[in-house]
Amino acid sequence: MSETYKDFLKKLTEVVGDKYVLTDPAATKRYRTGFFFGLGDALAVVRPGSLVEYYKVVKLCVENNIIVLNQAQNTGVTGGSTPWGNDYDRPIVIINTLRIDDIEIIRKDTDEPQAVCFAGSTLFKLEEKLAKIGREPHSVIGSSCIGASVVGGICNNSGGTLVQRGPAYTELACYARVNDQGELEFINNLGIDLGDGSPEEQLARLEKGDFDEKDVHNPEGKLASSRDYKDKVVLVDADTPSRYNSDPERLKEASGSAGHLAVFAVRVDTFAKPKRQQLFFIGTNSPEDLNDIRRTVLTKFDGLPMQGEYMGASSFDDAVRFGKDVFWVLDKFGTKHLPRLYSLKDFYDRKFGRFSFLPSSETIMQFYADCLPNLLPARILDFRRKYQHFLILTTTDDLIDKTDSYLKEYFDKHDTGSYFAATPKEAKKALLLRFSVGGSLARSMHVLKNETKGMIALDIALRRNDDQWAEPLPAEILEHLTHVNSCGHFLCHVFHLDYLVKKDSPYSVEEIKEKILAFYRDKGAQYPAEHNVGHLYHAQPALEKHYRELDPTNQFNPGVGKLSKFKYWSDVPCSCDHHKK
Repeated sequence: MSETYKDFLKKLTEVVGDKYVLTDPAATKRYRTGFFFGLGDALAVVRPGSLVEYYKVVKLCVENNIIVLNQAQNTGVTGGSTPWGNDYDRPIVIINTLRIDDIEIIRKDTDEPQAVCFAGSTLFKLEEKLAKIGREPHSVIGSSCIGASVVGGICNNSGGTLVQRGPAYTELACYARVNDQGELEFINNLGIDLGDGSPEEQLARLEKGDFDEKDVHNPEGKLASSRDYKDKVVLVDADTPSRYNSDPERLKEASGSAGHLAVFAVRVDTFAKPKRQQLFFIGTNSPEDLNDIRRTVLTKFDGLPMQGEYMGASSFDDAVRFGKDVFWVLDKFGTKHLPRLYSLKDFYDRKFGRFSFLPSSETIMQFYADCLPNLLPARILDFRRKYQHFLILTTTDDLIDKTDSYLKEYFDKHDTGSYFAATPKEAKKALLLRFSVGGSLARSMHVLKNETKGMIALDIALRRNDDQWAEPLPAEILEHLTHVNSCGHFLCHVFHLDYLVKKDSPYSVEEIKEKILAFYRDKGAQYPAEHNVGHLYHAQPALEKHYRELDPTNQFNPGVGKLSKFKYWSDVPCSCDHHKK
């Protein structure tokens, strides 16, 4: 390490303290390694404890020509939260913001209170805080269970299970950017008057809550959520998807920035908690049944369902087998303990992962999972024996009775499927089963490593009028796959498609992936839908334009979207031929 970097690292420790500047590769590995994909070197991992410290660290990095990679819980599944290889032109500092997790509730005396969420605040903490006032955040299951941050969701236009709320979005944020002259700019678009002081002074005021309701403004036309989504999702005859990451309408400053800004805080809407809710578990052997149900509940009811989650039979089976430990922890101890399970896994990987003669952490966790009892209720297991397709449909308040009556009438006329109104215990376990699908493919890849050369995890937004969502891949692709799993947010027509590539396939994992994506492009699909491009997908023109306008020097998180990793976006072709098209 050069003397220049030693001086730089010393300045970092003066800002945050020696304990919070990590340079040892073993200590930084958990921050440099993605949830599913991603790994690279970093000069340091810095963990600021305040917004002021965060700003000072960013400023030091900019002054020393160091790449800034902002990260919170590192739950991204497309590699966008970590370095990707070691072919950058500048050193990287990862700034982990989890220590900066405060949340301020504003507009408390109105019918629509809002939340100001700092850089490292989590959905779980926001959900807990809002529950005390009878409100909910944008997302209440899924990424919230593994500690995902509010700001991370905004920066990646994350989706979620809740049909009425659409992708995470706000036009009210406070952030720093580097302009085309290489100068760090501080921008306060929160709609909160923090005075005319220096960036450090304004951030200190925000952090201390040194403002009152008269300082909180509602800028005309500025949104703090995707309020129009409920009008889009019901257009079931439209030949475009309802939501996807490169939708230009969802790219606004921090929203969709994918790490190309240093976002200190966002202001988001909160949502009324329903008085009653009821989960209906639907099973069928006919995809057409689910088409009928989707079309009816989105267009014929006086309001939207809360959620409509799909699982295919193989996803169901893999969640039961490979997601059982996650299911068990969530069922017995609740969502707040799941991050501890992953921390334990990270600890084992750091300490013992270098010893090839020891089993991997995934192998050990699967061993214990195999010893656990099956916790699924009898009615859900019985449906799995009968059916191939499953829909978890949750409605609230006045829609509950109407949904029950409709489903009863429908399946009285269609013997291809059935449904039941779940008890609270069954409802909880049905949702946990759906959530457990997410990590089951990665686990299966480790357990079945002798049968596969790698996994493909796709995030696809189908056209709203695509009734052939269950259409199988062409035989010439299927013959190279050993696992084909499908689940997703069915009413939104967003699907998560997971595959394992056979060990003996003559094609690489990337080649198979491109064949699958071509199939979905021909269907008019968009991708990614809600996990953002990370380093797995090419950024479409609207997304690339957004990144370049926010970050003209490519100072923050370069390389996402398979774009340039170099300063000022130097033209560096990617390894495939996509850039020539």
